[in-house]
Amino acid sequence: MQAPDSLSPGCSRCAAVLGYIRYLENSGPSVVTSRRGANATLPCRMRFVPSGYRVKWVKMNGSPLENIVLVGNSLQQKGYGAFARRAYLRRLDKYDVSLLLLDVRLEDAGKFKCELINGVDDEAAELELQLDGVVFPYQPRQGRYQFNYYQAVRACEGQDARLATFQQLFQEWQRGLDWCNAGWLEDGTVQYPVTVPRDPCGGRHLPAGIRSYGLRNKQRERYDAFCFTSSIKGYVYFRKNAQMLDYRRAVSACRSEGATIAKVGQLYAAWTFSRLHRCEPGWLADGSVRFPIVSPRSQCGGPEPGVRSHGFPNQAQRQYGVYCYKAR
Repeated sequence: MQAPDSLSPGCSRCAAVLGYIRYLENSGPSVVTSRRGANATLPCRMRFVPSGYRVKWVKMNGSPLENIVLVGNSLQQKGYGAFARRAYLRRLDKYDVSLLLLDVRLEDAGKFKCELINGVDDEAAELELQLDGVVFPYQPRQGRYQFNYYQAVRACEGQDARLATFQQLFQEWQRGLDWCNAGWLEDGTVQYPVTVPRDPCGGRHLPAGIRSYGLRNKQRERYDAFCFTSSIKGYVYFRKNAQMLDYRRAVSACRSEGATIAKVGQLYAAWTFSRLHRCEPGWLADGSVRFPIVSPRSQCGGPEPGVRSHGFPNQAQRQYGVYCYKAR
């Protein structure tokens, strides 16, 4: 008799004799990487085709309630909620129940479960969808430590971003992010990344890494936010007028060209994915003034690439260029 790991398609009887059934193969990577606006395929494959089976894909969000993505069988399939008309079984052959996810969104990042159900039996495999992107610290005009958790969530969403996960912050720290102010993450913890240990950032004798305050009270306690964004469907450009603009005229200038004034997350995305480089400060939608540097030099804000900030100048009295966003 064949060993269970070598079951051929159609050999469910062999497994049943041994007292159990393995429905799913190890069919691909457990981590899949994509970008916002692209498509992603999460692999899942049956070892054989049970009669009367169902396959259920679930987005795992830490809640007791299941976030069902799709349910299907050999004849039909249906996507649910935000995944309707975006989620399909790939179906390269009769054993393939991989999830094809179209037009990936920021909120799609995270863990998924492929569950094969056959009567009272079931088997599941977990996979993770990661997005290429960038994490940026964010604080409002009023200064640091103004957000409770829910305000931090809304603040990131307002800048075309999502509250970052620990994994996303860790990856940004590996790329060199050093920020001494603590900020909320998606899991309700408060942390901050340090690449150069020093006294104001947890102590010079501690190793570089992610400093953690642990889980905090989401309603009462206030910190900054770490936001995550990925690629954008449109493009960001710098609009410079011969005469610099106050904030109100900057908004109107973008609108006159069929564009909108860019959000902070859109500027970071353009800097990351389109290599946008301008050594000229410009207004953004939140009233801040920033500029993106790919090739750093002394007269452009220092020795490191990044998005430089001039803070939140007086919107009526100060004049700058403006960064506009136009959808493709």
